[in-house]
Amino acid sequence: MTRCPSPHLVAATAVLTVLATVLAGGPAAASAPAPTPSATGFTWAVQPSGPSGPTGRSYFVHDAEPGRRIDDRVAITNLSKRAMTFAVYGADAFTTTDGGFALQPASRPATDVGAWTTFAERTYRVPAGEQVILPFQITVPANATPGDHAGGVVASIAQVQSAGDGGQVNLDRRVAARIYLRVAGPVRPGLQVEAMRIGYDNPLNPFGTGPVVVSYRLRNTGNTRLTGTTQVRLTAPFGLRLARTVPVDVPELLPGAAITITKQINGVAPVGRLTAAVVVDPATPDQILPTVRRTVGTWAVPWVWAAVLLTGLGWLLVIRLRSARRRPPTVEK
Repeated sequence: MTRCPSPHLVAATAVLTVLATVLAGGPAAASAPAPTPSATGFTWAVQPSGPSGPTGRSYFVHDAEPGRRIDDRVAITNLSKRAMTFAVYGADAFTTTDGGFALQPASRPATDVGAWTTFAERTYRVPAGEQVILPFQITVPANATPGDHAGGVVASIAQVQSAGDGGQVNLDRRVAARIYLRVAGPVRPGLQVEAMRIGYDNPLNPFGTGPVVVSYRLRNTGNTRLTGTTQVRLTAPFGLRLARTVPVDVPELLPGAAITITKQINGVAPVGRLTAAVVVDPATPDQILPTVRRTVGTWAVPWVWAAVLLTGLGWLLVIRLRSARRRPPTVEK
């Protein structure tokens, strides 16, 4: 472990997580607001580092063959006014339902890159206002699957605090730097559009319009992390273009991850059959992938006008039937 004075930190390239576990006091204790590190006087940073200090890297990014060991360093800076003891370890990453990057809690054993990351010690004490540089290793198993693996180097402080109802809450405050590791082998990027649904709210006003709501799920079916852009395009019968949403960025999807997206298009007239197309332009960190497209349809029937038309046709039919009954029979000669 190398110790050096605390430099001026321009940015802490870190992920902050606060986890609460109820120890006593019932479910109400779980809803107690969790203080942030700054609120309790604890502030620290975790950064990729070299032998003499942070190198400016945003993340730990490595390519490795199966069975290889990677040596690296992390800098932990105590920005508080008192010494702190941190638990330092590796954790596996996952994509949250809203597309965020998150790390598994300490209570969940790591099985991927978090398990491959090891330190000489489990805990390290850092004096107030100082920085320590810790060497660690990432040992890639010989049977590691090809493609992208993600995790993080975590420095955490777990404390028990009182909840508002007299119970206790175990707060695990964590700051981490991401790990992106690509294991050599066949790379198979893939994106799938799933569970696509469309709904239309038909207006009561015969001259009115209604909203179209389209929801769909994007799933990373490959072995590389994905980003890109996505858009919804709405067409009427005969391919008439009605509207399209503004392209939005797809958050980073780790292999196997999925997110659900919902978009609403207002001011759509009931013009019959509506077709919504989801158009995704995915990309990996290395390349832009072919466009992925999927469509779904629904009926937007102008019910008021349809009722008027059916009523008119009905009256016309009645008039013709009455006219036929009044017509005198023809006599054959």
